[in-house]
Amino acid sequence: MITAELMEYVDGLPNVCGSEYVIRDAMARRGPYYLPESGVDFGRIRSAFAVALHMHQPMIPAGGGDLRTAAVISNLQYMMDNPGIGDNHNASVFHWCYKRMGEFIPQLIHEGKQPRVMLDYSGELLHGVRAMGLDDVIDNLKRITLDPGYRRAVEWLGTAWGHAVAPSTPVQDFRAHVRAWQHHFAAIFGAEALSRVRGFSPSEMALPNHPDVFYEFVRTLKDCGYRWVMVQEHSVERVEDGSGIRTPHLPHRLVARNSRGETIAITALIKTQGSDTKLVGQMQPYYEARGLGRADLAGRSIPPLVTQIADGENGGVMMNEFPPKYMDVMREASWSDTAPVNGTEYLEYLDTLGLREEDFPAIQPVMQKRIWDRVRPGSGPEAMEKVIEALRKEDGRFHMEGGSWTNNLSWVRGYGDVLGPIEQASALFAQKTQGVPPSEHRYRNALYYLMLTQTSCFRYWGTGVWTEYARELCRRTTDILRYDF
Repeated sequence: MITAELMEYVDGLPNVCGSEYVIRDAMARRGPYYLPESGVDFGRIRSAFAVALHMHQPMIPAGGGDLRTAAVISNLQYMMDNPGIGDNHNASVFHWCYKRMGEFIPQLIHEGKQPRVMLDYSGELLHGVRAMGLDDVIDNLKRITLDPGYRRAVEWLGTAWGHAVAPSTPVQDFRAHVRAWQHHFAAIFGAEALSRVRGFSPSEMALPNHPDVFYEFVRTLKDCGYRWVMVQEHSVERVEDGSGIRTPHLPHRLVARNSRGETIAITALIKTQGSDTKLVGQMQPYYEARGLGRADLAGRSIPPLVTQIADGENGGVMMNEFPPKYMDVMREASWSDTAPVNGTEYLEYLDTLGLREEDFPAIQPVMQKRIWDRVRPGSGPEAMEKVIEALRKEDGRFHMEGGSWTNNLSWVRGYGDVLGPIEQASALFAQKTQGVPPSEHRYRNALYYLMLTQTSCFRYWGTGVWTEYARELCRRTTDILRYDF
């Protein structure tokens, strides 16, 4: 029984480090976590579908007129304070979006339905709404996370605390983001709730494809106790021939190999198609799944799973059309032969059939086959870099910048103004915090600011005030590291 509880705030900062033993113990708990309470008759249904909602708002130095002294506030707070700028008038609707699943799930369960949803909230968002005093958001989320009557319907997905994109975040920092999110989640919802978080949602669905960076990405997820990761369909390829995946509605084995010859793997559930909130907003996964029948996997008959994730608040479709559509589909699909399910309960059902990860089709990040065709296993980083450079020269489309929601979005090119200061702050953090216990305030403070600098928003927007925000947060991080260590 997991009883350890953490404080949500420590000396005014969100609890993002310092209780590693509590997190380790929580993630060491053995499953199954959802199947005993599921109620879904997996042996009877023809197909299944899963939807996930991603939520994020960055913390920005915008709480005042002077950038160098402005308080760090949630972008949601900035939107509420400045409703006349851009689409800031949507702030109150965003607020509702962050808490409304805490209304929908109980209502549907009280109607005798079987709703399902997976939730992916960045640590910055959870901290931001708490700092704004929007306790109703946290209270609603606690209700459906902790109440035994509702928790079977809701699966939280782990993510990076500061919404850092894995391909261009230093590997040691990405690991810190993953552990920080676990700390923060456990501090809000409890260690027992954390023990049920077994799936991982990468920020922006960004998957590293450089073999050494990708290996560390998977190693981080495995070391942190995750069983599976959601990946974008076009960001991966079949190991055997480098072609696109052929069975996107079946689980896959995501294989990572590095230049030193080490191999590690994790289960992957495939998010099909590109970035389009309409796919979830109009509950497309349900209608796609209705056209599918049971499939064969390693000699077992299983229901295929259609998986989608979308921003839970952005755009008119998600703000306005999703709520009634979600309710209608959950009412129609409950107890039907096309069932709403969540990722971990689906995999736990496969466990009961004797299926193992080794039975799943093997995939790897895009463009890796071209590397492994030329690199001998275990030949080392230098030999691999020579091959990568040669491939770049031969083909201008070849890159090691990772895959994401869309094929044409790089998380490296065009962001030099931001990446330079971020990398300098990261290097200084690694140097200055050596040997410093994560439980110390100065360590937590430096980590908090470092993670703020690495949010994807500063790279996604990449120019103007967002670049200024990033540079200012890097300055503050650097000052903390220089004067407190």
